[in-house]
Amino acid sequence: MRPGKRRGPILAALVSALLVAVSLNAPAAHSAPPPPQNDAFYKPPSPLPAGRPGDVIRHRPVTAQLAPGIAMNAHAWRVMYLSTDAKGQRNAVTGTVLVPKKAYTGPGRRPVVGYAIGTHGLGDQCAPSYGLTIGLDYEGLFINSHLEKGWAVVVTDYEKLGTPGVHTYMVGRSQGHAVLDALRAATRLPEAGLPAGSPMGVTGYSQGGASSAWAAQLKESYAPELSVKGAVAGGVPADLTEVAEQLDGSLFFILLGAAAVGLDSAYPELPFDEHLNAEGRALLQDASDDCIGEAFATGKGIFKKMSDFLDVDLMNTPAWQEKLRANRLGGGAAPAVPVFQFHGVSDEMVAAPQARTLRREWCAAGANVNWREYPTPEHALTMVAAAGDGQNWLADRFAGKPAAGNC
Repeated sequence: MRPGKRRGPILAALVSALLVAVSLNAPAAHSAPPPPQNDAFYKPPSPLPAGRPGDVIRHRPVTAQLAPGIAMNAHAWRVMYLSTDAKGQRNAVTGTVLVPKKAYTGPGRRPVVGYAIGTHGLGDQCAPSYGLTIGLDYEGLFINSHLEKGWAVVVTDYEKLGTPGVHTYMVGRSQGHAVLDALRAATRLPEAGLPAGSPMGVTGYSQGGASSAWAAQLKESYAPELSVKGAVAGGVPADLTEVAEQLDGSLFFILLGAAAVGLDSAYPELPFDEHLNAEGRALLQDASDDCIGEAFATGKGIFKKMSDFLDVDLMNTPAWQEKLRANRLGGGAAPAVPVFQFHGVSDEMVAAPQARTLRREWCAAGANVNWREYPTPEHALTMVAAAGDGQNWLADRFAGKPAAGNC
């Protein structure tokens, strides 16, 4: 089915409904597990145990739900595993490993997909490892569609989402490491029965698109042993400076504020808190435990600018510019695995031109990129429009078909 056909609005409505449910922190049933803030599982041991990135620290069987009371047809485990932050320091990240209960009937071993989530929010209760157990994760439909193909899926929570501290939102290396180490963890969880040499793929949209792109770009240097056949990366915020210019003063300013908070969490040496005015401190405190849909639904920060909350132009200081450059995709680096990169031509949240620049830079550096643009009028709809295309592209990689780029 071509982009823009009737499936889009229908699925978009379902996704929107789930987004509102999870983001408004809908009350869970009495039998639901406690949120991460009240669950000792999410508290990493101190000191962290010895081990390699991707080693499982602890795990727990869970029931993953597509919607409240509707279980996915998969065995599932919540995991905590070792990973590496943006500075190269060891950390602990949580996530979910899902293996379909039905046998895999495709060629070779069952594939394992690293599913990189899009923006969920800064609150620990927004972690997908929690949302999936109560049936209120807005990406559950997309995760389940991979399970229906017989593929195993591992969903990382990223750094400090669920676990203590402030989520390092939009910090590329941290997110890329978390995705790659989640794939490692899935194959090191004995109960999952996934061999280390399993064929693998990575997929994600928006924040998840950046995470998938970073995982692809870092794979050869960080996790060369993984048999990653390809990466799907959509709506990629590749250049945070350009994306910030689009978001500043827009309806979606809260995403820019969250990214500033995320970089500040990853790099505490950056000047930030001391430059917030009273309104900035109030907004930060108010939004720090929100899921993203709640922020949108309540209108937090709409049409605001960074200058409304700071006494200096922090983003253009040398210290912040250095970190923004460090979190820019491309720039001469390129994935060694094929990439299906896509974007909406009218994306109002994540600027399309900077994604096109990433495509050009990757191509110039020798990457195998299949680039596609969708005539969708809005950011979230592009995720829906491209879902089947991305899955089919991954299926071809798992079937051993050559990836034809269009650089």
